[in-house]
Amino acid sequence: RALNNVLLTAPKAPLTYTSSVQAGAQSGIQECKYQFAWDRWNCPESALQLSAPRAPRSATREMSFVHAIRAAGIMYTLTRNCSLGELVNCGCDNSRNGKIGGRGWLWGGCSDDVDFGDRISKQYIDALETGQDSRAAVNLHNNEAGRLAVKSTMKRICRCHGMSESCSIQTCWMQLSDFRDVGNHLKVKHDQAQKLEMDKRRIRAGNSAENRGAIVDAFSSIARTELIYLEDSPDYCARNLSLGLHGTEGRECVQSRDSLSQWERRSCRRLCHECGLRVEERRTETASSCNCKFHWCCTVKCDTCTQVTVKHVCARRTGSHGQHKRRGNGNKSVH
Repeated sequence: RALNNVLLTAPKAPLTYTSSVQAGAQSGIQECKYQFAWDRWNCPESALQLSAPRAPRSATREMSFVHAIRAAGIMYTLTRNCSLGELVNCGCDNSRNGKIGGRGWLWGGCSDDVDFGDRISKQYIDALETGQDSRAAVNLHNNEAGRLAVKSTMKRICRCHGMSESCSIQTCWMQLSDFRDVGNHLKVKHDQAQKLEMDKRRIRAGNSAENRGAIVDAFSSIARTELIYLEDSPDYCARNLSLGLHGTEGRECVQSRDSLSQWERRSCRRLCHECGLRVEERRTETASSCNCKFHWCCTVKCDTCTQVTVKHVCARRTGSHGQHKRRGNGNKSVH
């Protein structure tokens, strides 16, 4: 809700597109929660408040992902709704139709107009960054990296033509991938994110031109597609309410579920053991009717079946007072 209120107040934003922007921001948030479900930092609501005006702003590795996936979600939803004919002043991208795209195929069909989504997304999301400092520059860079992720994950779709579908020639168009593909792409970028090293002497000089020059120089070696951050991440194992962090105590982890990824299989070690906590097994019993039979005439008799649900959660060690010996490299994942 807070995020939607911020987006509504963005300047230069046509109200026609507001509902698509809100839906796109929400899909970005949901994707963030999916991608970080088994990480120490799991895209908590507190992270999403940092975009609100006058709120404390952080420029950690994790916030680089929040900015990127939110901008990507908005651009993606605007582009998709445009192609579906739900928005005014936009439609298919036919700019290349009829041109030779490659051997045996031509551009045709209805390509998703990502340039439209890109342009309107900037009007909403980039307009929130009103500062001239390095933090604003980092946020704008990560917004752009999110939008470029939408473009780079697009796929070419082709249709055959010719006698009896002989495919002597094909027409092809560009289509958005599933948003999950965009999320997966940006999660890898998050894991590889670079820390921006600023020339602190030039910034301390207090000269705005020097300040801008230092920012430009720091960005000169970084590709537009990469995520960047300014500040090291806090300890996500520990509870820190001033930062809106709840720690990993009480978090669920997975030990024995079908088709677990390597990252999921290690979740108990990462969330519990490496944070100085133990894994506690919690069993829940639920009773329900089962094996129901109809008896003539006219009753139904059922058995009562009990189902046991087992969950594993991180719990404090006996005699522990929240102290932990931290191991590993914070929240960084390796796939």
